[in-house]
This record gives sequence, structure tokens and C-alpha cells, in this order.
Amino acid sequence: MTSQASGQRRFHVHLVSDSTGETLGEVMRASVAQFESVEVIEHLYALVRSPRQMDRALAEIERSPGVVMYTIVSAAMRQRLEDHCQKIGTPAIAILDPIIATLSGFLALPPSSRAGAQHDLDAQYYQRIEALNYAIMHDDGQGGNLEGADVVLLGVSRTSKTPTCIYLAHRGIKAANIPLVRGGETPPAVTALKNPLVVGLTASPERIVQIRRNRLLSLNEARDTDYIDDASVKDEIIAAKRMFARHGWPTIDVTRRSVEETAAKILNLVNDRKGKST
Repeated sequence: MTSQASGQRRFHVHLVSDSTGETLGEVMRASVAQFESVEVIEHLYALVRSPRQMDRALAEIERSPGVVMYTIVSAAMRQRLEDHCQKIGTPAIAILDPIIATLSGFLALPPSSRAGAQHDLDAQYYQRIEALNYAIMHDDGQGGNLEGADVVLLGVSRTSKTPTCIYLAHRGIKAANIPLVRGGETPPAVTALKNPLVVGLTASPERIVQIRRNRLLSLNEARDTDYIDDASVKDEIIAAKRMFARHGWPTIDVTRRSVEETAAKILNLVNDRKGKST
């Protein structure tokens, strides 16, 4: 581990997986997020299923010691990794072992011990791909057939509509989004919907102005417009909130929410709605 002058601590994390490493990455990032002033140097070794592939990973771990997290099914490969980490004094964590052991005991069934079993091309996989295609086709008011959506998001510009739809798609939820234009009326295509859950996204005027200014700067656009005028943005947001209230649509303030938190709130709304209809 190294320290920087700013007080931020940097360390290496080695993710060794016989599958894609996606699970490892999510667990690692969620865990590291609990520690402030920490910067992770991430090393990913995916699809490690042969001694040669393991050798390359072990060599890199030895060059940059840190924490090792792994999901390896093969007993021989696991033992080799653990022995090497013990030899060089590097902690190695099998992140799925406690969960699999608990489930095995509860179900009274042995695990399959098959690499990448969680990524089988099952019906849920194809559902996620279909939802992702739908989100892309129905981004920013594009596409038709909104009745085929599970969720339709409304909000003024820069309320994280697109990334939220993409995140929901990875959970198998078909989500479309429609931007609200300043001074515009309720989109007629939305008021007639029967199947989708319509959700309004809003944020504080200060937050919206900040994001929009950064957006314009990234486009080398410096002139002042209503798009970043404090009073105009405030009017936009008030009009949007009134629209949501008028139609009885649930509203989520994304000012202090991450995309993941916003999506989780929407998933709860979807599940509550399903529960009431059954």
C-alpha cells in the first residue's frame, strides 16, 4: 500500500476469476466504498482456467502486492492461488464461499462446482438483452410502442433518465424515457398509457444548473442561455413537479441519489404495483 501527499491511500486489488469477473468487481467496489480517502488500483484476471493463465496472474500479484479476491471453482487452481498468496504474505479472499456454503447447508444440496454457472444463457439473460435493446431504442423520446415498456421515466434535462434506464435494463426491466421541454405540455403518448409505470424524476435547481454547465463546458459551449439560467431552471422543475402531481405519478428526487439508488427505488415501485395487482 502507498500513501499520497493528500492523505489518500492507494492499494492494489487483484480480482482472479474463472468467469467474467463481474461478480468480483461489484463486490469489491461495494466493499471499498465503505472506506473514505481510498483509491483502488484494480487488476482483473478473467477466465483463468489453465495453469498458464494462473501463472500470469500470480506473477502480476507478486509484482504489485495487495488484496486478492477470487472466484475459482477448480480445487487445484484455488490451492495454487492460496499457497502463492500465503507465501508472499498477501491476503486472499474467496468471496462466494460463505454464501455457497450457507445455501448448500440450507438446501441440503452440493454446489455444482461449474465455472461461470451464474452466466448461463437462460431466459433471464435474454430478457436483459431485450430490455437493453428497448432502452436504447426508446431513449430521449425516441421510438414508439411505449405500451410495451415496464417503466416510462419523465424529467427535465439532466435528471439521469438515460443511465437509470440502462441500469434498469440490466435488471430485465424495459424502460423508456421522455425529456420534458420547458413550457411544454404533458406528452400525449404518456397520458394514454395503461401498462407501464410512469415515474417522474426531479432534482434541485442548483444541481441541474451545475450538471448542465459542466455539460456545456465539455462541448466547448460557454454562452449563457435559459438552459443554465437559475430562474428558468427553477421554473422548469416547478412545472414538471406540478405535472407529476396532476397525474398522480410517483416522483423521485435524484439530487443526492446515485443511479443505482434511483433504480432501486423504481424497482420497489414496480414490485409494489405488481403486489397490488395480484
